[in-house]
Amino acid sequence: MGRSSKDKRDIYYRLAKEEGWRARSAFKLLQLDHEFNLFTGVNRAVDLCAAPGSWSQVLSRKLRFIFFFMHIVAVDLQAMAPLPGVTQIQGDITKVTTAQEIIRHFEGQPADLVVCDGAPDVTGLHDVDEYIQAQLLLAALNITTHVLKSGGTFVAKIFRGKDVTLLYSQLKIFFSSVTCAKPRSSRNSSIEAFVVCQNYSPPEGYVPNMSNPLLDHSYDVDFNQLEGPNRVIVPFLACGDLSAFDSDRTYPLQLDADKQYQYTPPTQPPICPPYQEACKLRKNNLLSREDTPSVCPTQSQDEPEPPVEKNTKRKRTMSSVAVERFNF
Repeated sequence: MGRSSKDKRDIYYRLAKEEGWRARSAFKLLQLDHEFNLFTGVNRAVDLCAAPGSWSQVLSRKLRFIFFFMHIVAVDLQAMAPLPGVTQIQGDITKVTTAQEIIRHFEGQPADLVVCDGAPDVTGLHDVDEYIQAQLLLAALNITTHVLKSGGTFVAKIFRGKDVTLLYSQLKIFFSSVTCAKPRSSRNSSIEAFVVCQNYSPPEGYVPNMSNPLLDHSYDVDFNQLEGPNRVIVPFLACGDLSAFDSDRTYPLQLDADKQYQYTPPTQPPICPPYQEACKLRKNNLLSREDTPSVCPTQSQDEPEPPVEKNTKRKRTMSSVAVERFNF
């Protein structure tokens, strides 16, 4: 498979490289801003779970044209390459010290906008993935209550599952307007969407506290299935230009007849990714290579292995049974 094959299968991956974005997810925030005007009046912004930095890159480019003295803070456990106008904090969003450091970079002022594009490493088990993503979203919401100003905006990724109503009800406690949006650059085959929460207005007397989780760990099915007047239904909006590229479609490499296709490498490779050692072994053809046969610790190398008895009798018996069933 050639290196240009992904350019054909994922048009937004290709456009992100050609336009200098670190990841295709940059188009998701751009399309959300086109629909909701997220950057209007924003001087201080926070990007949670920021690595590799595509959303911080969008904030840096967009806000520089609006405010000269803008402040952007990116938070992640992993390191990422520097960006102009972006202060990086390598920390945990579940720690109150991280929230305090964000406010310190803002010189004691709260943020106008908090965004979070974080997601867990999916397992393929939808119930597990949805639960972990819900916990991550609520952790982002928890730290947001520490750093966001009244009337501010919070944008985060969400997996739409059977328990999404409970998440909506939690968000409606803190925001007067909650909308579920699906950007054009987000694949239709994915359960991924984004909640756009506007006009932050916490309950009177609410004190942010990192020690109290917002979602109870006793995951009771009957409790999460809110019905009747307890059910919260938020608007669902497909945002982005509907005549734009389809993220689920395969496009030819030659998009423009007047412009010859040329492969573009990724803008910024990941810094110290968890799979770095595996990539190194694969490059040197050592990933699945075994130089010496594995020996049981309790068995000496000089000791011959015991002979393995072949169960030929059982094989013949099973074969004869199969023949008898066929003849019957």
